[in-house]
Amino acid sequence: MKPIPAAADPRGVRELLTGNHAASYGAMLAGNANGGIVISAYPITPQTDVVKRLSDLVADGTLVNSRFIPVESEHSAMAVLIAASMTGARTFTATSSQGLLLMAELIWWAAASRAPVLLVNVNRALAPGWSIWTDQQDSLSLRDAGWIQYYCASNQEVLDSIVLGYRVGEALRVPAMVVLDAFVLSHTAEEVWIPPLETVRRFLPPYRPQVKLDPDDPRTFGGLVVPELYPSFRRKLDRALARVEALEPAAEAEFARLFGRTYRAVEAYRAEGARVMLLASATPARTARVAVDRLRERGIAAGLVRLRRFRPFPAASLRRALQGAQRVAVLDRNVSLGGEGILATEVKSALYGAPAPRPEVHPFIAGLGGQDITVETILEIFERTLGAARVPEEPVWLGVLAERASAGAPVLPEQEEGVCR
Repeated sequence: MKPIPAAADPRGVRELLTGNHAASYGAMLAGNANGGIVISAYPITPQTDVVKRLSDLVADGTLVNSRFIPVESEHSAMAVLIAASMTGARTFTATSSQGLLLMAELIWWAAASRAPVLLVNVNRALAPGWSIWTDQQDSLSLRDAGWIQYYCASNQEVLDSIVLGYRVGEALRVPAMVVLDAFVLSHTAEEVWIPPLETVRRFLPPYRPQVKLDPDDPRTFGGLVVPELYPSFRRKLDRALARVEALEPAAEAEFARLFGRTYRAVEAYRAEGARVMLLASATPARTARVAVDRLRERGIAAGLVRLRRFRPFPAASLRRALQGAQRVAVLDRNVSLGGEGILATEVKSALYGAPAPRPEVHPFIAGLGGQDITVETILEIFERTLGAARVPEEPVWLGVLAERASAGAPVLPEQEEGVCR
């Protein structure tokens, strides 16, 4: 493995990194800034390169005073990290898809234990049918578990979000999940600045929990809670997550000052005077900028809102970003089965109490199982939204094969006459 060269540039070292390796170096920087880190993980496609690189960094001493603990399952990995976090260690893991679901019991346990574990999830569609390609079903299925969730649009953002996630999560004692698209980011190389460790240390203080597992100061962790007290514990966790809205802007401002890159929970693009807007997250929002530019060139007042932080949901920021738009198309790379896309439901909820006039919400589901979301896909979403006579009662699904009316069976690709779009 090639060592990181010394940084002559104050911005650090510029390397060509996949999203997976950007995650590895983000964890390495956070670990070395803390004087060590505990990593535990089980490999799963397309996440494996994240933890493989970290195991190399621990083995060759690049990650100092750190432990890489191999385990037999994702469930065990999270169990190890909850225990390590309770002793006062900074902790890290990565997983994907079925691995995240196997970890699900302890995902909830980590949050309610106030263990600020950081987890990188490489978004991958859930089985069956078996898929290794991207959509957001895995991470969004755990949206209610009490974790901060960040959805990244570039490999640089993956590295930076890990550093930011530790800063915010450890300050509030809540875990954070940094999410990136399978293959679109995880296995695609982009230029990434690996910042100097000294700069990371200035931004990210060592993890020093006030309460931890200590034989000389015995306490109870995870004990039985009687009904009279249980709601109070949940309320405290809920209020801690609510404080992200107040704490995060200052952290983002300091990050921008030290590293020269700016992030927001909600990011708008060409929103000035936009009458129709697209709301999306992760890499489709990056692609959507090209579509918005094309529509603007044609004289159509289109705009884009990217949802970077999904939990806690930034409802107030979203309402401000969408103010003035007549229609908003919501692009979901997921579906709450029997309902609609998860983002669409959240957007409708956020807008419900907003003062009139409120934009119409037009929900779309696309890109499931790794289907490409291209500029043309997004232009079609805009065209359907602009041309709709009324708000659709159900989400519009893109990329679904036509069905034979007589038998109700799906048309196989070799039989297909046209794709329903």
